[in-house]
Formats: sequence, C-alpha cells, structure tokens
Amino acid sequence: MDLNEPPRRRRGAALQEALLEAAWAELAEVGYGAMTYEGVARRAATSRPVVYRRWPTKPEMTRAAIQHYYDHHRITAPDTGSLRGDLITLLDDVSSQRAEVVATLTVRLSAFYEETGTQLADLRTSLVHGARPIMDPILHRAMARGEIDTTTVSPRVSTVPLDLIRNELMFGPPVTRATIESIVDEVFLPLVRRPEGSR
Repeated sequence: MDLNEPPRRRRGAALQEALLEAAWAELAEVGYGAMTYEGVARRAATSRPVVYRRWPTKPEMTRAAIQHYYDHHRITAPDTGSLRGDLITLLDDVSSQRAEVVATLTVRLSAFYEETGTQLADLRTSLVHGARPIMDPILHRAMARGEIDTTTVSPRVSTVPLDLIRNELMFGPPVTRATIESIVDEVFLPLVRRPEGSR
C-alpha cells in the first residue's frame, strides 16, 4: 500500500479487510505506543473517521487487527504418518509463519499490556478461544498408532513442543532445523513414548 495514495471509496468486507491489514501493518512496524488512527487511515487510503467509527478505542482496534492476522494465518495439524514427522513439520511451520506475530505480541505490545492491564497470556487465550488445540489431532493419531503412552500425556505435557518453539522465537536467534529436532527428539518424545516392549 502506497502511504501517499489518496482516499478511495470501498465498502463492506473490502473496506474492513483493508482497515484490519493496515492496522496490523502499523502495529507490526511502529508498535502500539506509536500506533495512531491517522497512520492506519493513511495505510488503508481512507480517512481517520472511517477507522474511528469501527473502533472507538485503540485497544479495540489493536485486538481486532491481531485477531484478523491470527485468523488469516492459522496453522493446520500435519499428518505425515508418524508422531516425529508431525511434530517436526508443525514446529517448522510455526517457526516460519509465526515469527512476525510472536515478535509483535511480545516486543511491540508492551504499551498495550500496560494500558489495558492485561498480559500476553490473556491475549493468547482470546485468540484461540473455542479453537481445538492443534496438538490434539497429532497426539490422538499417535495414540491410535500405539506410538505414545496415553498415561504420560497430560495437558501440560502436550503443550511442551509449542511452548518451547515460542520461547525460541521470542528470545533466541532464528530457529534452525537442529533446534526443532532437539525439541522433538531430546525433550518431547522421551516424555511420551511407550517404553520398549510395552506394546
């Protein structure tokens, strides 16, 4: 989007899409503290009142933009035929597709959390509200194949791979294939695999 593009008439879904994409771009580039209605309107080639009518407060606009981005970049559970293959593919997808959103939610939203009195965990809960955890089908298939010990897979254990990859994206260098394989082979699989000879 050319930031100098003059306002143009759009309505309905097309306008809503343009506004939400502009809000996300503004948030990701300048952060919540420097985000403005004027900046979003300029990116969407519209006027400030058009944006303000939809979201009278900046937190409302921010939540809508984040939800829009999340909904349009959902990751599906892979089915490679093995637990190890599914996990490596999943973590690879997360590391390649979620780097921008993780950086935005952690680094560029500090002023948002301070203003709204919320935390990253609150925002993440609202984003995935009602959605089936992506690990569920992966683990259920692995159980059906007899790959894992069903007594060891607690809700806490099932989130370990995604928790670790998010931590890498937040605090570490770019995630490598070796890091992903380490999470799978050295941490998660030893926690859940059936002992040899127990099938």
